[in-house]
Amino acid sequence: MSEKIKTLINGCEELEISLNEDQKDKFTLFKELLQEWNEKIDITTIIEDDEVDIKHFLDSLTLIDTDLFNGKSKLIDIGTGGGFPGVPLKIYNDKLDITLMDSLNKRITFLKDVITKLELESIDAIHGRAEEMGRTSEYREQYDICTSRAVAQLDVLVEYCLPFVKVGGYFVSMKGPDPDKEVNEAKNAIKILGGRIIDSYNVRIPESEIEHSIVIIKKERNTPKKYPRGGGKPRKNPL
Repeated sequence: MSEKIKTLINGCEELEISLNEDQKDKFTLFKELLQEWNEKIDITTIIEDDEVDIKHFLDSLTLIDTDLFNGKSKLIDIGTGGGFPGVPLKIYNDKLDITLMDSLNKRITFLKDVITKLELESIDAIHGRAEEMGRTSEYREQYDICTSRAVAQLDVLVEYCLPFVKVGGYFVSMKGPDPDKEVNEAKNAIKILGGRIIDSYNVRIPESEIEHSIVIIKKERNTPKKYPRGGGKPRKNPL
């Protein structure tokens, strides 16, 4: 069974991650469900075995190097899409309490099937928009960590994501290989929203030549109540 995820297993060795048989089985089934569902609905353009291992699974697991995902934390994954990085992180560390959020309901339907068939506990998939959910008492400032692999610019993403994070928690953003311009442009927004950049660095995804960056923002103050703004304002007029 692990033959289907051999690239993942090899890459995990480079990340100094050891997968047990249950974890290998879960990654294998997750991949099979992703490929099966992708024939019915548009979840991802990345469906070949090696590419899923590299661009979805190993890409997500590069976050382990931050040391933020090893304990018992409450995490929300904004714009999770096919469940990345949230589901691989949950398979890696079952102690994580995870909320997967996406604005497309068909992806949430897929993720609920994944959660059921992988028999994952303390993980939920919810349909919603960050700019709306981040204003509700149920979700606002309730999480130790927020992650996002979303494609929005960082000055937009922080307004979507930082409102979910508790004071003392972290927003971990996965960006392209050259984040400096985005980081610089987002400094004002991060300050307004109660955060501070504590690290930004590049990582190479194992079994590939692909590089991406990880930007870590610590939440030091409560986000002012007027954020996030609704009506698409974060995208139209970033802070």
